[in-house]
Amino acid sequence: MGRRVDALGARLRKGVARLERIFSSLTDDQWARVAYPGPPAWTVRDVAAHLLSAEDGLRGVGQGVEAGAPGAPQGVDYDGLNADEQCRLAGIPTAQLLGGLVASRRATIAWVETLADAQLDLQGRHPALGEITLETHINAIYGHSLMHLRDLRPLLADAS
Repeated sequence: MGRRVDALGARLRKGVARLERIFSSLTDDQWARVAYPGPPAWTVRDVAAHLLSAEDGLRGVGQGVEAGAPGAPQGVDYDGLNADEQCRLAGIPTAQLLGGLVASRRATIAWVETLADAQLDLQGRHPALGEITLETHINAIYGHSLMHLRDLRPLLADAS
């Protein structure tokens, strides 16, 4: 691994520790709190499901770019995709959801640690950010979860 890959891995490891610490300390009441009023409204649990879905999807896009694919398709319907994913993940118990989120982030870390620094300069299309480098894409995976955790902070002040 190179210096840039090492830095990305460290950032992602810090992020998964934070995700696990915050979500594992939640009560049933906190999981059910409305995080985003919508429509449709998203609870804290829905945000965790979204983070799991996004982590898996964005890692897949990044792996595709690594393999020579152009990246995400143009014109992604975020609302439709998010609604479909919320339905798909609705019946999963919170403990299993958290386990999946942690496992997904660890899979992202494992993938990143296979990269060489030079591969971080590969270009591909991120679904929201457009044409970016693979390094920026990986940083966006980290930043996406961080953004949602910051949004949840006032709701979960008694959990972190």
